[in-house]
Amino acid sequence: MSETVQASPPPIKILIAEDSPTQALRLQHLLEQNGYEVAAARNGRLALEMAPAFGPALVISDVIMPEMNGYELSTRIKADPHLRHIPVILVTTMSDPKEVIRGLECGADNFVLKPYEEQYLLGRVHYVLVNCDVRREKDTGIAVEIFFNDRRHFITADRRQILNLLLSTYEAAVQHNRALRQSQKDLQVLISKLADANQELETFSYSVSHDLRSPLNAVDGFGHLLEHSDGDKLSDKGKHYLKRMRAGARQMNELIEGLLSLARFSREPLKTESVDLTAIAKRVEQIFRERDPQRQVRVDIQDGLLAQGDPRLLSAVVENLVGNAWKFTAKQTAARIVIGCDSGADGSPVYFVKDNGAGFDMAQVEKLFTAFERLHSTSEFAGTGIGLATVKRIITRHGGRIWAEGKVNEGATFYFTLGQEGGSGTQAG
Repeated sequence: MSETVQASPPPIKILIAEDSPTQALRLQHLLEQNGYEVAAARNGRLALEMAPAFGPALVISDVIMPEMNGYELSTRIKADPHLRHIPVILVTTMSDPKEVIRGLECGADNFVLKPYEEQYLLGRVHYVLVNCDVRREKDTGIAVEIFFNDRRHFITADRRQILNLLLSTYEAAVQHNRALRQSQKDLQVLISKLADANQELETFSYSVSHDLRSPLNAVDGFGHLLEHSDGDKLSDKGKHYLKRMRAGARQMNELIEGLLSLARFSREPLKTESVDLTAIAKRVEQIFRERDPQRQVRVDIQDGLLAQGDPRLLSAVVENLVGNAWKFTAKQTAARIVIGCDSGADGSPVYFVKDNGAGFDMAQVEKLFTAFERLHSTSEFAGTGIGLATVKRIITRHGGRIWAEGKVNEGATFYFTLGQEGGSGTQAG
């Protein structure tokens, strides 16, 4: 007896319309690996031309394509009596509900959300192909006119097609919700790690404060003793080396103190109350005059400068900005510093500290508020490069912003705001 060998059924044909070669190859490879016969076109027009000869059981189309997009391709397929039985899956970001309406208008059968998981897409393909046979048996087409976003839409579709589109829309929303929940979990993990990092920073700050400053103080202290007890026995070169050693120790101590201040001001809780910036500025001016009694500097401080914020932190802002102006006017014979307040475009107070000192190149303005960035060498002007970074951190914590304007050898002006609740401006006279 001879055995009858049954031929295996031919593979199901799927036509892809995708203008991205990379995306087309990826999708084609995925479908062929799962037993489908695939043809690809780089836009809707070419796909429409290929469809009659290729005879696909399904069309998968990108929405955004040149010459003919996915919506028009689906409309043309559904309008052709020889092709209208072919289901169409649109691949889209589907970020706007209007895309679902357009999908219904053009007769599309399903949506796949970009970026898609491969197994999800294969499941959509299988679902649409299986339900395609049911649609042919029970074609219950309806015509509906709806209004959406003040526009009239006329939809001709069968109930199963509408259900499929709505289900795919709901499924996309579920996917978004899952992704959002996962993002929230990831955010909680990051917050926990940030809290641990902050704790480590506090531990490090404590270590810096005690473990590093102690040996530096010892170096400077013993250097001071050596200079006074045996300084006359040292050669000129030895005295020079000792002087540089002590200066280096003091500079490192200032740098450590600046880092500690930056860390401290970044995490201290804010205490919001009325702050008299005029009084703070006058106190700071007096401190600098006592340090440099030989300096001749004209300082004009506007009366009645009030603000809402943390008194200690805002004192640090004024001290840093006025100190900056005092330092960079050192080479001016007629140095001048002005501290005041103007009204911004929205009427809110804009505080400023202006000087006629060394200034800076506006091309480098972004570097001003970055820690350790300096626009002048330490041989020109001393400093650590941390003061303005600290000021920016404090202003940001108050919900405000800070910026600067300047010109080389013609001075600089630093402006800052304190957010909607942080600025009060000046007292009424």
